[in-house]
Amino acid sequence: MSTELFRATLTQDESAPVAETEYGRVRGGRDGEVLVWRGVPYAAAPAGPHRFSLPRAPQPWDGIRDTTEFGDIAPQNMDNTVPIDKGLRMGEDCLWLNVFAPAATADTPRPVMVWLHGGAYCLGTAAQGIYDGRKLVEMGDVVLVTVNYRIGALGFLDLSSLSPDFVPNLGLHDQLFALEWVQRNIAAFGGDPDNVTLFGESSGGGCVTALLTAPRAAGLFHRAIAQSPPATTVFGPERAAGVADRFLELIDMPRERAADLLECPIDRIIDAAAVLIDEVPIQSPGTLAAAPVVDGDLLPGYPTDRFRDGLSHQVPLIIGTNKDEASLFRLFRSPIMPVTPDAVNAMLNGVQASHPGMSHERVAEITAAYPDLAKPRGALAMSTDAAFRMPAHWVADTHSRHSRTWMYRFDHATPMLRAARVGAGHATELPYVFGNFGTFDHDPTFWLGGRKVAAEVSGRMMRRWLAFARHGVPAALDGSKHWPPYHEATRTTLLIDAADRVVDDPDHDLHTAWGEQALGFA
Repeated sequence: MSTELFRATLTQDESAPVAETEYGRVRGGRDGEVLVWRGVPYAAAPAGPHRFSLPRAPQPWDGIRDTTEFGDIAPQNMDNTVPIDKGLRMGEDCLWLNVFAPAATADTPRPVMVWLHGGAYCLGTAAQGIYDGRKLVEMGDVVLVTVNYRIGALGFLDLSSLSPDFVPNLGLHDQLFALEWVQRNIAAFGGDPDNVTLFGESSGGGCVTALLTAPRAAGLFHRAIAQSPPATTVFGPERAAGVADRFLELIDMPRERAADLLECPIDRIIDAAAVLIDEVPIQSPGTLAAAPVVDGDLLPGYPTDRFRDGLSHQVPLIIGTNKDEASLFRLFRSPIMPVTPDAVNAMLNGVQASHPGMSHERVAEITAAYPDLAKPRGALAMSTDAAFRMPAHWVADTHSRHSRTWMYRFDHATPMLRAARVGAGHATELPYVFGNFGTFDHDPTFWLGGRKVAAEVSGRMMRRWLAFARHGVPAALDGSKHWPPYHEATRTTLLIDAADRVVDDPDHDLHTAWGEQALGFA
């Protein structure tokens, strides 16, 4: 559908915008100056015999389909700390996306931003209020797409060792299917399929770094932003096979009947996965039960190896982490990350076991960089660096050899978050990127003030992200400090705080200790 036809449709009925996709017409809603379509299907329901299969095209529909409500969120354990509206439905018909577009007409197609939500590969949804795209769209005159995809046992548990009927990395396959949908359909919403920025946070950021090395993703996006990506949290087939065997034990199903998982009640799968997801990182700190795997197809090799070998897609990249990533996991007592001295030591031993050539001297150099390792503070610092900080730097070092790259560190924390010893914890940058702060009564992060400064920080971040999406350069164009590109020699980094600073190699001691070779679990 052309931009002209889209404009004519809006003129005919501005209160209920209609767009024509390849599968049928969809009617959205209007919220102020932003048009919103929610729950637009990009694939058929992956249920029954298709539960562990590649995504498929949905059945076309006649007439106009109302898309004003979210679809089913992906099956997951709802007893968690991720803020999800309890009124949302959970089900297997979960392959849908939301589109936010300016109501005003435009002479040319707008830049497109595609968001991948986080949640440790097992939690979350594109329906979370924090990802509402209206403020970002209003400020930047872009089209925003937020993608719902399979997670946990259905999206990131590799069962292919049980039978060739099971496909690994289904969550990534869903994301690719959604990106292909964007290429074919986003013009109907006023977007430019030749200017797509893929961005995500936490596991969503890990999906971004993984897809940057996936051959099939070539041409599906033209810029990338990876916020706190666990870029080394990608595992090999042997580890995945052991996790698959344990999953069958928990669900009480013999290996020869693995095909029964296609008909197994979904609640049984969710319950077994919940136990597994907690159990694996406790028994093997630093690993996850559900995560991308090297499958020889979608992911031909470990992403950090492919970055090192110059095989990442040559697109501009913003990548960064938060200063105090691990603090949030300590606060919520989450087993997903090791936050105690014993767990961190076990993690380091596990990494060494995955790298037989890793010398004891190198281990000693790493541990020497954390003089407080025997205390919670030192354990949190090492956990942050092992899971997020160093993987982001290893990616930036190698990607910057062929494509423009920018590195940031988000240091800002409200007085309340500093008092609670959370600081700039994991995911605390999200409301700044989307401009979605809660009300004073309901957002505890402002109980000790700081809203005005936070709004200023948010404005700068949003303008930088939006400028990157439009021009490929994160210049805020508002008098903000110039943010130079990242190079291995200087490692120039933007420190985002009440007053932004640009610093060369702020984590120099860490680079010296950890070295240039990416370390992770095989």
